[in-house]
Amino acid sequence: MSGRRRSPTQGSRSPRDIAEDRTAPEHQDRERGGENQDASSGSTSVQHVEINESADGQRLDNFLMAQFRGVPRSVIYRIIRKGEVRVNKGRAKAVTRLQVGDIVRLPPVRTKSTPAIARPSSAVLEALELPLFEDEHLLIINKPSGLAVHSGTGIESGLIEQLRVARPELDFAELAHRLDRATSGCLIIAKSRSVLTSLHDSLRGDDVRLEKIYTALLRGDVGTSRRVIDTPVGEREARSIFTLERVVGDEHLQASLVKIDLLTGRNHQARIHAESIGHPVAGDDRHGDRKFNRSMRTVGLKRLFLHASLLSFAHPVTDMPVIARAPLPGRLEKVLEALDTEAV
Repeated sequence: MSGRRRSPTQGSRSPRDIAEDRTAPEHQDRERGGENQDASSGSTSVQHVEINESADGQRLDNFLMAQFRGVPRSVIYRIIRKGEVRVNKGRAKAVTRLQVGDIVRLPPVRTKSTPAIARPSSAVLEALELPLFEDEHLLIINKPSGLAVHSGTGIESGLIEQLRVARPELDFAELAHRLDRATSGCLIIAKSRSVLTSLHDSLRGDDVRLEKIYTALLRGDVGTSRRVIDTPVGEREARSIFTLERVVGDEHLQASLVKIDLLTGRNHQARIHAESIGHPVAGDDRHGDRKFNRSMRTVGLKRLFLHASLLSFAHPVTDMPVIARAPLPGRLEKVLEALDTEAV
């Protein structure tokens, strides 16, 4: 595009030329985009980062969040506003899109130290050993329940941080979407910025080729075999289709196994829609029924009975159909077996 900015370092130079330039003294303080270790640990001097393909097209504010982990957003926006952050020696806005070859000036910023991840958990290693789908562009794994997808308050390392340690050969690895910590099943990781952007557009938009199916156990007998739910989530429109698979248990403890087709992707959508029709998800400690959850524990349910069982979409690069299926975890199968036994 003729309107795009061009860095003074951009042009016909090859990756080899750029790599050789970095050995020169005047370039030794530059690191690749997204991998500036000095910046993320809290440097006392100015750093210069040269943007590579992993950060191409990323907003400046989001790039800085990754560079200065542990720094409040208010600080990030303040150093941008005051001009302490520069792109190709000029001021830039938070929404500025970075390009390969851009040089970003990072000012000294005090950050919280991030503890090193000793090694990935056995759950992460197992998921990586048996991926549901993988090629050079993306990876789909079967996320176990109880594992947060990323670090946060009280969580030193999530799945994505551990994955990067387990797969150091990946130059880029980012979550294309999220699953709740208690939810298991299909999870997509993008291996490049362009693939991530394409997947975001598909997952958040109205792509008719996208299919997201969850398996859930709901309180009681839902009655109708198919129900369309249009209850808003927050202030946003949301739509799900609930399809009854079978009713399990007896009059003392009854539940419905359903398939939930999420036509939109709102936070906690399946759980909120289940609650809205009076049949909350078993094991849901936020939108569920405490008495029902206590009863479900007697048949072995110790987690949320919600599983992302199928993802189907057009490949962001080849446009070929990608279908990933995650089998129901054994512990959830045993819960169904226990309820069937009680009904005999």
